[in-house]
Amino acid sequence: MRSVRHINKLLIILALFSGSCVAAPTGFAEDQVFETQARDSRFRIETVASGLEMPWGFVWLPNNDLLFSERPGRVRIIEKGKLRVEPVFTVPDVEPTGESGLMDITLHPDFGKNGFVYLAYSYNQEGKRVKVVRYKYLDGKFTDPRTIVDDVPGAPNHSGMRCRFGPDGKLYVTTGDSTDWNLAQKLDSLAGKTLRLNDDGSVPNDNPFVGQKGARPEIWSYGHRNAQGLVWQPGTGLMFQTEHGPSSFEGKGSGGDEVNIVERGYNYGWPEIHHNEKRDGMVSPLLEYSPACAPGSAMFYTGSAFHAFKGNFFFGCLRGARIIRVTLDGRKVIAQENLLEGVVGRIREMEQGPDGYIYFSTSNRDGRGSPAKDDDRIMRLVPESK
Repeated sequence: MRSVRHINKLLIILALFSGSCVAAPTGFAEDQVFETQARDSRFRIETVASGLEMPWGFVWLPNNDLLFSERPGRVRIIEKGKLRVEPVFTVPDVEPTGESGLMDITLHPDFGKNGFVYLAYSYNQEGKRVKVVRYKYLDGKFTDPRTIVDDVPGAPNHSGMRCRFGPDGKLYVTTGDSTDWNLAQKLDSLAGKTLRLNDDGSVPNDNPFVGQKGARPEIWSYGHRNAQGLVWQPGTGLMFQTEHGPSSFEGKGSGGDEVNIVERGYNYGWPEIHHNEKRDGMVSPLLEYSPACAPGSAMFYTGSAFHAFKGNFFFGCLRGARIIRVTLDGRKVIAQENLLEGVVGRIREMEQGPDGYIYFSTSNRDGRGSPAKDDDRIMRLVPESK
């Protein structure tokens, strides 16, 4: 007989797939000009690559070629602006189900010297698990796999997982609660946490729970439901995360998606608090979104192509089918607005390219969107002068 937990997970999966579909996007013309609500910037949308399958994360190589992950398990490349038909690499043990599969991809800060690429993905080993594996990328091939963190609780939904290097040179990894909510508060579990690791998977001595009995030393912060955006604010070095909040079938009200400033050793409350609730010893979100927008990424703009965007925080929304732009002064929110609402559908990854343009990907083929004939796509915002 299945356990109650397994039955609950099945109900969650059914609810997610039945209740979160997005209306068909309106589409756009290649010469169409968009303007921000603040009327401080105008831009066009250019398609970089099309016919993709749920691109989740992407990175630029030193020669400006673009490596990206597709959730079914493929790593692909755009070379000199053209998509290579065949994958660069297919992860051998990935298990893509529900929201999980091959998720993030990131480069070592010294990639030019060591060629290290990190892949975060789900697999099955007597149950769903999530891990980060480091590969060496040389001459167009992935070799020398080394597991960095393993046996993270996983599930078809709420598996995280962003992995990014911070300003301190450490690797930070977001993990979901794997639909077992209480794990997020348990310091003996890696689920529902932010992890902090050295580049080889060892644990830094200054992590907050090193030496604490019953606590995993990899943990940097806890009480997270499912964070999928991770970036550091220029100037302050503050870590910003976007996180998926509870849905109505969890009995905690709809919406509750979050933007958090995540700091060493802090408890972000899930499932004890959610939405804008407060409790001593727990951190409430900087920003909260109800109804749900389903944030799947995070980036700060530091380029020169969009002068009005300098220092702004952006993230793509899946259920909300838009980009949200946030103007900040350190920790203080000054303003926010929606971009491309309903135009291209579900938006996953966002990153600033080496050309200073803003790149983003769609996730319309994930079973919850209404894909166009050329979905999924990687696109970019290109400035348009007045």
